[in-house]
Amino acid sequence: MSRVAKKPIIIPINVNIKLNGQSITIRSKSNELTYLIHKSVKVKYIDNKLIFTTRQGFSDAWVQAGTMRSLLNGMIIGVTKGFVKKLQIVGIGYRVTIKNNILSLFLGLSHPINYSLPTGVTATCLSQTEILLKGINKQIIGQTAAELRSYRPPEPYKGKGIRYSDEIIRIKEAKKK
Repeated sequence: MSRVAKKPIIIPINVNIKLNGQSITIRSKSNELTYLIHKSVKVKYIDNKLIFTTRQGFSDAWVQAGTMRSLLNGMIIGVTKGFVKKLQIVGIGYRVTIKNNILSLFLGLSHPINYSLPTGVTATCLSQTEILLKGINKQIIGQTAAELRSYRPPEPYKGKGIRYSDEIIRIKEAKKK
């Protein structure tokens, strides 16, 4: 039984919730997100709180209820504050430029990698080696950061590659003769 799903979500004052069957729309002044709730979960909006319960006949209903609660809580944080991921590029000659929502990554290959950002994600270059991804959807921000990191993950001997700003890379010692 999920303990996460038992805790209700308290809705901030400037956020509007609209339930339409299994579809939920979360809206603030300028942002809006919509999500389809799993069929084994019932969501009730009572007194500025979202309360999660389960439907009969589903063996994994509480598991799904905990997942839905986490996803909807992330959506509420996204429309109010937004999410930010910071990536660092480490390596000699490694750099990034942004033009018309397309990232050009120069990662020591014979050609630059052009990555077009998905809708809802904005990127800014703090320097030639730092990327700041911003958006309201936590899943899309995380997926975009993971895809960018996958082009050149940090290697353990010199630490070169693309890493998250809070990621710690353990550097291995080189082989001795």
